[in-house]
Amino acid sequence: MIPWLPAGSEFPPPEHALDDPNGLLAAGNDLSATTLVRAYRLGIFPWYEADQPILWWSPNPRCVFRPGDFHISRRLARHLRGTGLSFHLDDDFAGTLDACAAPREPGGGTWITTAMRTAYLRLHALGHAHCLTVRQDDELAGGIYGVQLGGVFFGESMFSTRTNGSKSALAMLWALAPRLGIGLLDAQVENPHLMRLGAYLMPRADFQRELDRLIVETAPRPWPKGPFYWGEV
Repeated sequence: MIPWLPAGSEFPPPEHALDDPNGLLAAGNDLSATTLVRAYRLGIFPWYEADQPILWWSPNPRCVFRPGDFHISRRLARHLRGTGLSFHLDDDFAGTLDACAAPREPGGGTWITTAMRTAYLRLHALGHAHCLTVRQDDELAGGIYGVQLGGVFFGESMFSTRTNGSKSALAMLWALAPRLGIGLLDAQVENPHLMRLGAYLMPRADFQRELDRLIVETAPRPWPKGPFYWGEV
């Protein structure tokens, strides 16, 4: 069983999360900016569907990238160099959210509920949530959004509307990581796509230590707007 948290409650220790399903820690609480920042600081994130209560997760192990880990294949390198891509930071956060929320297949659903959308728009307005988008031939090709606290970027979702759109976004995010003060990217849960790109699995205890090391304070970090171009950063 997992605990039910009244709104504004403190979270239980992440190590109390269930093994099955992996990482399920608690239900309830709220999606206020204060609650979300507190959760991310502890390595906890919300993930639930519209017909469920708010569910909070802390998987073990954690899927992460470090700067330099990202694997750029020869095909992706050619795409980044030769297709006239431009990269933009925080230029259309609401549009990025909506693109990530769009069903991946006809009739499919999304975990980015109306309440989640409102919550992350609030985090963006406060300077905690950011997006990176990719444009090709002046059209949106892909993007990623997430939350940055200190030196950690907690990736929430990516999308592609053209070939390699999300891969290109992730590649540029890592190229810009030193400028943005990012030392660790949290990809939450592994999948074959992320592992091929260079992600690896970090035990929860090590992940918690990295959060303590990299998040000295949680004040918002403004991002430069761009545009940026591959090979010029």
